[in-house]
Amino acid sequence: MITRDIAAFTAFAGSLAADFGPATARAAFLVSPDGFMRAEQSAQDNRYMADAGAFDTGAALREHHALHRALAQDVPVVCFPGDEATPDAVFPNNVFATARVDGEARLIVGRMRHEVRQREAGRRDIRGFFRDTLGYAEVDLSGQPHPCELTGALVIDRARGIGFCGLSERCDEAGAARMHEAFGLRATLMFDLAPGEYHTNVLLAVLAGRAVLVHAGGLQTPGLLPALEVLYPGGVVDLNGLEQAAFAGNAIALASGKVWMSRRAHDALRPATVEALAASGFAVHSVALTAIEAGGGSLRCCVAEVF
Repeated sequence: MITRDIAAFTAFAGSLAADFGPATARAAFLVSPDGFMRAEQSAQDNRYMADAGAFDTGAALREHHALHRALAQDVPVVCFPGDEATPDAVFPNNVFATARVDGEARLIVGRMRHEVRQREAGRRDIRGFFRDTLGYAEVDLSGQPHPCELTGALVIDRARGIGFCGLSERCDEAGAARMHEAFGLRATLMFDLAPGEYHTNVLLAVLAGRAVLVHAGGLQTPGLLPALEVLYPGGVVDLNGLEQAAFAGNAIALASGKVWMSRRAHDALRPATVEALAASGFAVHSVALTAIEAGGGSLRCCVAEVF
């Protein structure tokens, strides 16, 4: 099922067991912020991006190394080098993703909206690592015309095999359908993001199939919050505007009892938010990413999951 009908999606998704696959990734990969700078094309529709003077490549490299070390507490983490020709490559989850579909391990390559990011999809080292070293089949969406920026636009509950896809200039309905098929999902709900929002994953995070961080104000879909409360009873944590602006929605669980976000996001959390996460079995862990966040994304955007 792929639909805009929230009631139909909720009824179907609510009937599914959490037996689609592991709720969290078995590994992750990063791309180093070498040559990290403001990409003017990306800035056209990313309101979170800072002015060029706020970019500090040296600081971003130090933060990224600390991020690598921190995440490696939970899963093996591989880091590929960056490239001055692809200044946004520090956010690889928009371009590369993995899935297991009917027993087949897949590397999925997305179609980016902006040319500066389309260059990332051509990386032979990342493609070769998954194809030749790990034996993953390649599903290449990068050459078709419909934008589909993978787990930036599409937030996935891997345990149930369901997706929440926010539509914007970074992903249209046809692109959503291509991702739904590539990930082999059981159900995908499509909805519009609020004006000025570019990716779902700065507004919504599904944590190990048990809890959800969401900022309802960024979703032009009033019925989505009640639907999430049906699907994740007692596990929906509604972020306020200040928490979301600090990138608290751009979070990830790589282990069943930990949620990772940036230090800025962690510091912005209200006590009630921390308590709600704890009630769902999650302790908050964080890494300082001030320099990297100048690029318009945060911790979740830096992490490409390996399933």
